[in-house]
Amino acid sequence: MWQKGLLDFAWSPPPGWQGRAAAASHACHLPQEQCPHVVLLKVESIHKQDDDKFFTTGQKELYLEACKLMGVVPVSYFIRNMEESYVNLNHHGLGPRGTKAIAIALVSNPAITKLELEDNCIMEEGVLSLVEMLQENYYLQEMNISNNHLGLEGARIISDFFERNSSSIWSLELSGNDFKEDSAALLCQALSTNYRIKKLDLSHNQFSDVGGEHLGQMLAINVGLTSLDLSWNNFHTRGAVALCNGLRLDLSMNGFGNEVALALGEVLRLNSCLVYLDIGGNDIGNEGASKISKGLESNESLRVLKLFLNPINMDGAILLILAIKRNPKSRMEELDISNVLVSEQFMKTLDGVYAIHPQLDVVFKAVQGLSPKKTIFLLTNPMKLIQRASHPAVGARSLLLAAERLLPGEQAWGCCSANARSAGCVPGLLPAPSGSALCLSS
Repeated sequence: MWQKGLLDFAWSPPPGWQGRAAAASHACHLPQEQCPHVVLLKVESIHKQDDDKFFTTGQKELYLEACKLMGVVPVSYFIRNMEESYVNLNHHGLGPRGTKAIAIALVSNPAITKLELEDNCIMEEGVLSLVEMLQENYYLQEMNISNNHLGLEGARIISDFFERNSSSIWSLELSGNDFKEDSAALLCQALSTNYRIKKLDLSHNQFSDVGGEHLGQMLAINVGLTSLDLSWNNFHTRGAVALCNGLRLDLSMNGFGNEVALALGEVLRLNSCLVYLDIGGNDIGNEGASKISKGLESNESLRVLKLFLNPINMDGAILLILAIKRNPKSRMEELDISNVLVSEQFMKTLDGVYAIHPQLDVVFKAVQGLSPKKTIFLLTNPMKLIQRASHPAVGARSLLLAAERLLPGEQAWGCCSANARSAGCVPGLLPAPSGSALCLSS
């Protein structure tokens, strides 16, 4: 007996059959009378095995039949893993028709929650099949369709999908898809009313300042996004300032320079929403660090600032930590300047900052002037390391990560806490008594 919710994929469906059958047929874009094969597959009851994995009868047969209809070779990896929660089909050369076959098989698949389809040249035809599938599949939550030559038409299809707000997808990766300013306008208009997408990757596209302004306006009214990756685009001053009205931004590798750092400092001074800012690899020097530090003196929202791979030296680093020290309302938890060599005087200054802001971690490269046998590396704020060690599982992980960074041939001294040791921590690791670093000695 056929019921709604069972998959019917055929040229002659039962009278009145709609829903997923229509979606599966539509996904292949072939009229029913042209289908050379009659497939009437009943997806039987989903049952739960002892290992808590869901299995569905008929999925393999459906996919094989879809491949025949599309004239493509079935992907054996997909057949073997279509009952897993995570499927990685990156670099499989699927093309638009191979993607349609996958989409047909996924219409009623209850197992897969994360799907990777990067670098498959799916183009707009393939992405159309995927978004139509997503109107019926409410199990899939994360999808990666980066580097697939989607272009403007692909952006238009995805924008229509965003506007419908009818999918369970909350994480979408669209990196490297040749999106330009026109694509930004379409995507931002749709995202302004979308509340389901939480994490979006638009890195390695071709957005510039006009696209940045569109994105900034969208971020000001979007109620869903919490993470937006815009690294490796072409933003400059106007675009960067417009973007910083968001909540969490990755703007690394955009070549801003010190001029944009001035604008970012002003944004940090006025902004009360931004919590995460990655501006690594943007040619920001000490002058730029000085401008950013002005913003940090009054900012009350930022928690993470990443400045890795910028030409900042110890002078710029001191400006940054002193700015945090002077701001009693700072919520900074991580400052990443991990390519900067610092001095022992910097370490003493940092102790004073930690006294006021014990939640802060400052990550840098190493301390100058110490012999190779006695080098100090800051892995994390040691007070936080000790606090985490009070929890057996977390403490052991933190200390083990620290142990992995020991110089070859060197041995840490002291011992870890009783809780950490009972959780399996490597004996012989203890934060140095200075309270600001791990001391490694022979």
